[in-house]
Amino acid sequence: MHTQRRARTHMRHLLTATACALCSLAAQADCSRPMQVPMSSTGQSVIINEGAISGIYPELLRSLGGKDGCEFVLTPVPRARQELLFETAKADLLVPAVRTPRRDEHGIFVPLTRSRATVIAQDARRAPFKSMYDLIERKDVRVVLVRGFDYGQPYQELIEVLQRQNRLVLESDPLAVARVLKANPGDVTIMAPVILVGAIQDDARVSDLLDKLRFDPIAELPWGDNGLYISKSSVSKEDSATLLALLNRPTVASTLWKSFQTYYPASVLKESIRPRDSK
Repeated sequence: MHTQRRARTHMRHLLTATACALCSLAAQADCSRPMQVPMSSTGQSVIINEGAISGIYPELLRSLGGKDGCEFVLTPVPRARQELLFETAKADLLVPAVRTPRRDEHGIFVPLTRSRATVIAQDARRAPFKSMYDLIERKDVRVVLVRGFDYGQPYQELIEVLQRQNRLVLESDPLAVARVLKANPGDVTIMAPVILVGAIQDDARVSDLLDKLRFDPIAELPWGDNGLYISKSSVSKEDSATLLALLNRPTVASTLWKSFQTYYPASVLKESIRPRDSK
């Protein structure tokens, strides 16, 4: 009798300890509320089609939400508004994003890949662009950019110069940039090649540009970290710690890289995206 009582007591203690452990794991894995994530078209990284959101990063976030209890509410917005929502603490995540000092003021950066932007042109007969100074000096060339894109301080300084020279054209998304480039073959743009290629490869109106594009790396835009930001203002410390633990798992970066390899040809990845741990 005493043996059975001791066994039952031991079992209760074991069940209680197990339940506490499970509760602790759940507390570590779950976010306290749904995370608000506005998203804009970014090649195959984020695809928006009549309000439906798909692509590499939405797939990643949905898989994490399903496994770990952090729900991500994705909503389509223009890129400039996406940046504004993040800066004003009305968005919990900025996805995807190149790391910049300005964004560091508002969020905690999580590196997931390495990337770089290049000058993208069509005219193969024209000499390659090697620097921003080179681009500034060729005053016959218009530069078409996505409103809200940011590749750091040199990029922002270039925008100011081009505005003064009346050579800057701003568009709402990469596909709109592609349409301008097709209509004006002498124009150029600056962005990561995967973004422009991803925007045009499935659109019959501009897909013929694929074989015409040339990617010119320039000195002021070297390889850097790419990934996402967690808001310092709208996300609690507890939820931020949960998200960081979730996103910093090695499997997350490796899964993301495999997705890029699925969506893009190796020749395009070579110019603009590398695994997180590469140099």
